[in-house]
Amino acid sequence: MNTITDHTTQFNITGGELTGDNVIESHKTIGQLHNMFADEAARQKMDQSQQVYRVQAYLPVPDGTTAGLFFGTTWIQPGTVGGEYFMTHGHFHQLADRGEYYWGLKGKGVLILMDEQRNGRAEQMYPGSLHYIPAYTAHRVANTGDEELVFSACWPSDAGHNYDEIKKNGFSKRLFNRNGVPTLEDI
Repeated sequence: MNTITDHTTQFNITGGELTGDNVIESHKTIGQLHNMFADEAARQKMDQSQQVYRVQAYLPVPDGTTAGLFFGTTWIQPGTVGGEYFMTHGHFHQLADRGEYYWGLKGKGVLILMDEQRNGRAEQMYPGSLHYIPAYTAHRVANTGDEELVFSACWPSDAGHNYDEIKKNGFSKRLFNRNGVPTLEDI
């Protein structure tokens, strides 16, 4: 077979946009992120329709497929809730022994990591930064800049997402804007 076919899925390398077949998209607003930020009262006073982040993902194989890969892009808006930077939910993987890659495309942010013993650390994100998220590690990203933060990711299609652990116990560290300085604090 010597056939060359057209590929229908596209990735905009500068903006992160995905178009074509098997691309899904989700949005998260302030109103959908109850009890995620340290200051729930401050979150409740904000415009509940304000978008915090959105995600696009290219899913070329069914969810749960062994040895497959998924690819995605996340856009996080600038802002804070009670001084805590806008961020993603964060999660462990359902199959906790799966790793993941993130890389920065636009803006400034921080990747917040936490192992299963609740030891936390963080890495600066910026255009061109590359981040390996090891197995057994929860991860979330916060936008610390004044513009939209954009990053892409690649993860195993059988990894799944365990959001329940984070909803129940949260992260051991949170990222706050303290006089214009991103500050990682124990909670």
